[in-house]
Amino acid sequence: MPDPEGKNTTQQTNDDQMVNDAFQHLLDCYLNSRHRKKVDLITKAFNFARQAHKGVKRLSGEPYIMHPIAVAQIACEEMGLGSTSICSALLHDVVEDTDYTVEDIANIFGNKIATIVDGLTKISGGIFGEQASKQTENFKKLLLTMSDDIRVILIKICDRLHNMRTLDSQPHNKQYKIAGETLYIYAPLANRLGLNKIKTELENLSFKFEHPQIYESINKNLSLTKENRDKLFDDFTLPIREQLDKMGVSYEIKARVKSPYSIWQKMQNKHVTFDEIYDILAVRIIFTPKDKKKEIQECFDIYVALTSIYRSHPTRFRDWLNHPKTNGYKALHVTLMSNQGSWIEVQIRSEHMDEVAEQGFAAHWKYKEGENGEEPEMSEEDGELNNWISTIKEVLDDPQPDSMDFLDSIKLNLFASEIFVFTPKGEIKTMPAGCTALDFAFQIHTFIGSHCIGAKVNHKLVPLSHKLQGGDQVEILTSKSQHVHASWLDFVFTAKARSKIQAILRKESREIQKEGETILNEWLKKNDLELTTAILDKLCEYHEIQKHENLLFALGKKTIVLTDKDLDEILDKEKKKGWRKYVPFTKGEKKKDKTIPVGRGLLTVGKDFNKKIPCIISEETIGMYIHQNCCHPIPGDDILGFIDNKNHVELHKRNCPVANKLKSSYGNRILDAKWEMHQQLFFDAIIEIRGIDRKGVLHDLADVLTDQMDIYIRKITITSDDGIFEGTVEVRIHDRVEVKNIINKIKKIKDVKEVQQII
Repeated sequence: MPDPEGKNTTQQTNDDQMVNDAFQHLLDCYLNSRHRKKVDLITKAFNFARQAHKGVKRLSGEPYIMHPIAVAQIACEEMGLGSTSICSALLHDVVEDTDYTVEDIANIFGNKIATIVDGLTKISGGIFGEQASKQTENFKKLLLTMSDDIRVILIKICDRLHNMRTLDSQPHNKQYKIAGETLYIYAPLANRLGLNKIKTELENLSFKFEHPQIYESINKNLSLTKENRDKLFDDFTLPIREQLDKMGVSYEIKARVKSPYSIWQKMQNKHVTFDEIYDILAVRIIFTPKDKKKEIQECFDIYVALTSIYRSHPTRFRDWLNHPKTNGYKALHVTLMSNQGSWIEVQIRSEHMDEVAEQGFAAHWKYKEGENGEEPEMSEEDGELNNWISTIKEVLDDPQPDSMDFLDSIKLNLFASEIFVFTPKGEIKTMPAGCTALDFAFQIHTFIGSHCIGAKVNHKLVPLSHKLQGGDQVEILTSKSQHVHASWLDFVFTAKARSKIQAILRKESREIQKEGETILNEWLKKNDLELTTAILDKLCEYHEIQKHENLLFALGKKTIVLTDKDLDEILDKEKKKGWRKYVPFTKGEKKKDKTIPVGRGLLTVGKDFNKKIPCIISEETIGMYIHQNCCHPIPGDDILGFIDNKNHVELHKRNCPVANKLKSSYGNRILDAKWEMHQQLFFDAIIEIRGIDRKGVLHDLADVLTDQMDIYIRKITITSDDGIFEGTVEVRIHDRVEVKNIINKIKKIKDVKEVQQII
């Protein structure tokens, strides 16, 4: 007879061995780091967490304690953090998932670890559970707790990285949700903290789960072209090595290959194929400075040596040495023309710069010594990080009421690329790329922003909406008579400016609403009536206004004036009041959603709906889903479903910008969706073309589409100017494969240079 008890004992022994090996590996990494004096404390935290999570398994089937160990391993090995962070990582789920409290943690492990665990507990909210829809609120808490101790956010990123590495065990709809919010929130956050290596892995893992086939295709192409890249790298770096050896530089040269996600992004943005991307290879020179005080000068010496070997690109020089990025990144970037005729970017860094580039602010702590071997607290030396955190606090002082707006405001300011602009006195200010003169005014001070009437950029008068460029010198012009306008929201870019403008407008709006309420109360009193919700509803319906607040605002602004007609509407309702209770009504039974009748209107998601089963989009069911105009998905696109406020299902491309926000804000409403179409229905597609104008190009285009491919053309628009033609072709197609075939065929037409799908 089988022995289930013996089998269980064997499994338990295997699990115990797995856990012990993982923890020993963690200890070994810790002992090899600068922080190596708190082995007893880490062991104590491990034993405590192991006991607390005893008997609990992850969806993958492994003991739950493996997750905290893995998070601690990332904190130790990949971020270089010390005992406080490692213990906090080991304990980060104890308060959330067991009966232990923060007070228990404080009594056993001290206040520092308890504070970090408390911060991590507040922002957990069930990463894989139904509470996932509270992600935006959790993110606000994440930013708030980050300002108390930066290690909270660092460990949270470690936690997210391990969850992404083990995402295979989750159903597809959860994979899309978690991958989406990772790409929208956590990868940019890691980048902003200078965690480049982790940022790249988070992006690639998100890409892998959202677009598995494209991910595999790019990886396959990278493998196939590896031999050519290796030869290009060797040929390109040979004369560089000879020159650096002559200079007596101690160095290492690495090949940096563009990540699959970055390649895909470029393919999407530039509308090109993998073969048309020419900057997949970059070169990184990492040197040991002879004199630490002169490492910047040594970077420039290497740069001069390189430009004596190869021709440099005049517009692709980046000096991140004298003006480091706000995440601490320092390097010199130059793009050189290889002997094979391709441009190659070279990044020049010292060893310390390279470590900071990969590990961000966390790397600074590796060079500091805290008390008793712990990593020290954040100091004044981490000024850029302090500045960033203060910006976060400003955004959170007046957060957007809508979760989508809040995420947008965070994305706009905190994760944007940067430019440097100058004040009239020559002081450098770091601003996000895409910012306007008005953004700059609010960056200086809220009062200056709210009274700004214009600006002088490089001594020329410009409007508030003028977009700033790197190197601009900006002088803000103000007037006491100026006040904030709602139209400013149409062109401001930064989160700070947007939140301040909205706060001022909301304050003004509340005052006008209050005035409107006074006007309404006086009018009702005059007509022997009292203010009720029913009266407000009737007035809103009569004036076609959705919200009570908007009605009061209109009354306060005098855009609506109450008359006898308003009174008639109210009194008419009062006369009708009460008749309904004498008329019997029957409530219809709610339909269950387990089996949905085909072709009978939109699909409605009820409580019995199984979110783990994918929505199948076929010729028979396609009419049951809402097709949004934001991304125009067609068969062949990677898609997902989103349950809207009316419990209907919208279809989006998985990489749709709107879908990315939905995944981050309303993750538990995301559904998996798959196509099962059989080329029976047609979809619209618009293809944009550009090229060198010549006689007969339109004839060739029509010949390819109609005679060769038998494609139904709805409309062609072509214009020509100075020998260059451009235009659009609207066609009806069955699926994404057909679009790709059309584009490939058009590209082969003589003198056609650019082809891309715009819808």
